[in-house]
Amino acid sequence: MLKDKKAREKVSILKPVKGEAYIQLVWRKFKRSRTAIIGGVLIAIIAVLAIFAPFFSPYDPLKCEHRASFSPPQKLHFFDDKGRFHLRPFVYNLKLELDPKTWKRIYTEDKSRRFPVYFFVRGWEYKPFGIPCRLHFFGVQKGGAIHLLGSDAYGRDLGSRILLGGRVSLLIALLGATLSAFIGSMVGTISAYYGGIIDMILQRIVEFLQCFPQLPLWMALSIAIPPTWSSLYVFIAIMMLFGLLSWTTLAREVRGKVLSLREQEFVLSAKEAGASDARVIFKYLLPNCLSHIIVVLTITIPWLILAESTLSFLGLGLQPPMVSWGVLLQKAQNLQTLGRHPWIAMPGIFIVITVLGFNFLGDGLRDAADPYSHR
Repeated sequence: MLKDKKAREKVSILKPVKGEAYIQLVWRKFKRSRTAIIGGVLIAIIAVLAIFAPFFSPYDPLKCEHRASFSPPQKLHFFDDKGRFHLRPFVYNLKLELDPKTWKRIYTEDKSRRFPVYFFVRGWEYKPFGIPCRLHFFGVQKGGAIHLLGSDAYGRDLGSRILLGGRVSLLIALLGATLSAFIGSMVGTISAYYGGIIDMILQRIVEFLQCFPQLPLWMALSIAIPPTWSSLYVFIAIMMLFGLLSWTTLAREVRGKVLSLREQEFVLSAKEAGASDARVIFKYLLPNCLSHIIVVLTITIPWLILAESTLSFLGLGLQPPMVSWGVLLQKAQNLQTLGRHPWIAMPGIFIVITVLGFNFLGDGLRDAADPYSHR
């Protein structure tokens, strides 16, 4: 009896309120999913950090400082060496020493001077929208250094490089997924709307492309990119590669949805009223597929982030000096280097968090797009 009562209460929540629009019903169901909200928050945080990467970066991601080569992550302290508490966090500089037994380079904290962490400080210059700016979210006084996530082989701040790499990885995945969604939605809609020989040709093309496993195909085609191309051209080529080869699944799904929509009364009425094919497609068919396209888009983006990271990690995608999460992980291929300096694998953690965030968000949007289901 109690279970039946809870089930009735759950169903009643999903009933539309009088005068409530479809988007309001979708939002009401989306808010019920905690994992979707968590995923949205994670993506929002990652997006803000990537968009405003120079502001959150205490150092220039491209500036080398060989004296800080493979510097380990510094600890934030609230208690000094005498046990006194300080409300403002601080760091100690790291000094390089040689272990007399193993002759290995080791970093130890120099506790002779504290360097408090200040917020909204002036640092290296960057130019958002062409406007010179030196404001940064945090930093330390001159003479101190703060590498909260350590540094790489050339002494470049790893945290700053991860933020810049996140901007590149997210951008290439977003542009590739958008191009893929546009092609897939157009091919699927045209195939279903016109049918006949057009439908047959387009579906044979879809089947042909689906015969090849995507990742090996991307790897094979990425080898064909000329090594003399600049970083910008390689970026565009990889983005186009993702967009032109990852639309087939969406095309089939949109085709199935349009096949059911084209016989609906509102579509037939528009045709009888003399509406052109383009008007029927863009005003009546595609808008009714938009929620599904958005859901597929949010699921495609993490897949493309993993694809870009894999290609760049293997040296087949983006190359230095361009920075992406996959490029940053190239040094982790050497197990000896990874064992001595495990923080160089830190970009992998950001990849996992971002992919999980998009998957949580995509699952929530998928369920909310069908607000009358009881999942």
